Amino acid sequence: MPQRVVFTPDALDEEFGQQILARVSAQNLEVELLKSNRLTGLRDPGGDVRATYRTAKNTLAVVKAPAGALRLQPTPPSADWQLNLAEGCPAHCQYCYLAGSLSGPPVVKAFANLPQLLANTASYERPGRVTSFEASCYTDVLGIEHLTGSLAEAVRHFSQREGAQLRFVSKYDHIDSLLALPHRGRTRARFSLNAEPVARRLEGGTASVEARLQAMRRLALPVAQGGAGYPVGVVLAPIMPIPDWQQHYTELLDRLQQAFDFDCDLTVEFITHRFTPGSKDVLLQWYPNTSLDLAEEGRAVKRNKFGGLKYVYQPEQMKAMKAWFYAEWQRRFPAAPVHYWT
Repeated sequence: MPQRVVFTPDALDEEFGQQILARVSAQNLEVELLKSNRLTGLRDPGGDVRATYRTAKNTLAVVKAPAGALRLQPTPPSADWQLNLAEGCPAHCQYCYLAGSLSGPPVVKAFANLPQLLANTASYERPGRVTSFEASCYTDVLGIEHLTGSLAEAVRHFSQREGAQLRFVSKYDHIDSLLALPHRGRTRARFSLNAEPVARRLEGGTASVEARLQAMRRLALPVAQGGAGYPVGVVLAPIMPIPDWQQHYTELLDRLQQAFDFDCDLTVEFITHRFTPGSKDVLLQWYPNTSLDLAEEGRAVKRNKFGGLKYVYQPEQMKAMKAWFYAEWQRRFPAAPVHYWT
């Protein structure tokens, strides 16, 4: 639960913004109606980065997404297009992929003009193929769903779109509001999983690995067995060669196999740990005492077409890890495709 909830005037002009207002008011949260569309009061007046981080992370701002949000960006290999229902995340993962990606304090912004954003996706669909939309590029939509209802609204929308698929990924487990939705198999619910030492040490404020496994199982189980029949997926990320990594990841995959002792539509995405100079700088300000390995020595440099760089594991190490994970996955889940390795 956020400690502070603010609404901009633009957000309150939207019917869905009023629905979010009713939801947060029902939670007995204190609501502040801003006089302008600018978010203020997030930065520590003394310039303390950690204090700004705490204030922002404890704030939910309900705003109207800008016009630029209607110009969707491609997001391979995860999906065809980004569909941002919100920006910012309530979790405290010390390797946070958003660090350095979003400007300003890490406040959670939920978009009040959601119906407009959803309707806009139709213009990106292409005849003769299924177009996929990723809702988790800049937020954990399930982590704020109890406050916004945005994810359920999106699931209902895509259930009516034969040529489209919605995708989201989460580290949370409160899925009750999704179980009875008429999704028609057009939303893939994915859960971010990791070895216990990584999850316990670096994923603050999230559901336990076991809770995520059970939430994923409930969503995937056939309706006749008391589940919701969703297509589901594992996002194994960020993979790290921690001490005894094969043992720890074996234990995780074994637990996953035990939870999925039935036929279902399952996929996996493998993502190794990587960081940029900018994200490293932000993360060390947010988590100055982190045990996360951010040493550039021993890493390989990977450059994108725009000249940006990121630090990844060495090619020999990546090749060995990829071979191990592919073999272990296919041995347990021969019918569940690997979506990608990166």
